[in-house]
Amino acid sequence: MNYTENDIRNIVAEQRKFFRTGTTLPVKWRLQQLKKLKAAVIAHETEFEDALAKDLGRSKVEAYLCDVGPIIVEINEMLRGLRRWSRPERHFSGFMCFPSMVTKVYKMPYGVSLVISPFNFPILLTIGVVAAAMAGGNTVVVKSSSKSAASTAVLKKFFAEVFPPEYVTLIDGGHDVADMCLAQRFDKIFYTGSPTVGKHVLSEAAKNLTPVALELGGETGNWCVVRKDADLKDAARKIAFFKLCNAGQICININQIAVAEEVAEPFLQELKQAFINQIGEQPVNNPEYPKLITEGAYDKCAKLAEEYRNRIVFGGIGDKVLRRYAPTLIYPVDINEHIVQHELFCPLLPVVPFKDAEVDSLMETIADREHPLAMYLFSKDMKWANRVMQTQQYGGGCINEVCIHMMVKGVPFNGTGHSGMGAYHGEWGFREFTHPQSVLKGKTRFNLPLREHPYGGEVGEKKLKILRLFER
Repeated sequence: MNYTENDIRNIVAEQRKFFRTGTTLPVKWRLQQLKKLKAAVIAHETEFEDALAKDLGRSKVEAYLCDVGPIIVEINEMLRGLRRWSRPERHFSGFMCFPSMVTKVYKMPYGVSLVISPFNFPILLTIGVVAAAMAGGNTVVVKSSSKSAASTAVLKKFFAEVFPPEYVTLIDGGHDVADMCLAQRFDKIFYTGSPTVGKHVLSEAAKNLTPVALELGGETGNWCVVRKDADLKDAARKIAFFKLCNAGQICININQIAVAEEVAEPFLQELKQAFINQIGEQPVNNPEYPKLITEGAYDKCAKLAEEYRNRIVFGGIGDKVLRRYAPTLIYPVDINEHIVQHELFCPLLPVVPFKDAEVDSLMETIADREHPLAMYLFSKDMKWANRVMQTQQYGGGCINEVCIHMMVKGVPFNGTGHSGMGAYHGEWGFREFTHPQSVLKGKTRFNLPLREHPYGGEVGEKKLKILRLFER
């Protein structure tokens, strides 16, 4: 469908009208919708997997592991916790408010929300965010990516079958349609994608003072640091798995590795072998290996690989027709080269050597750059690793592991600075899509005249003494 600005304005108006009926407010009703959503995800599993295969070349196992399964887990957490999360908080108002001693905090949905989802995990990062908005009691307009066309088509059909358009509806189209959406007055916007587009979203939202959550990739990329005392085989196995996943097109993926030069050579050998063990010696011809989303993404990856051709120590081959590019190790790379100062979002993996004794200097350099969405450390020195994780600024991360911090129930997934703002998953998603409203319940009897004039003379002095006593 070719949308006009008037079409989108009418969609938003209908959703706002529906929200104001109060239908979405009861928790019981929200739970019913989440159950309906879960059942529909399970029923459409094969369609989602087929679409992911068309868009990204994802195998059935990877599609379930990274998209379908996590959605079911996420909705289950909401079904278990929503009554507790939405319960009004009861607070003691304090003696300064006497005799009105009770204040409640209600968790109110924002209203009509806009969810702009990306191409790399088009099912998970659409339905997962929509579920959070629904748990919060909002209506949802989805603008999905035009790059993942097969997934967008399936999602549009999916939402139309499961929910009425005044509650949840999907709008497809390119950047022009996204801008028409951003021109409307929404009550909440949730965007997942690049920092560059994130700035545009934030700028457009500012025109209506619309609160925004941004989940971005990190402008200078996510670091993985491998120290000389690390278990090299274990680190290589985990890093290889992660870089192969979705062909590197993951916002929390490892953008570059910093490895202690004392163990650089044996580590590279372990990493090469780990890639071969997991995807074979000809990954480009392996049907299990995902592909890059567009021909343009492939060309960008191949062009950058050619620039570093004389330092490629593994991989460096691709097939433009299949849009597959092999996992590629580039070594050595200086920490100030441009390839490690921007997000790659592809199978290229630059490796930066450093002296292990100078690891703190390395971390200072990383800290001086834009905050990454993720950080990964491999070391047996837990004192150092814990200190780094508690002093660096990043979205989330792991020690001696990769990526699975985002699978943990009850913890937030978020970024900071150039890697985003806001958070979601479980209760954090509910919080992101609700506004806490504090309401004090006043009394009509026994109200003291402390706050009222007069403030002068003997009466004022007495009032001041009482106020000082209450404010201790």
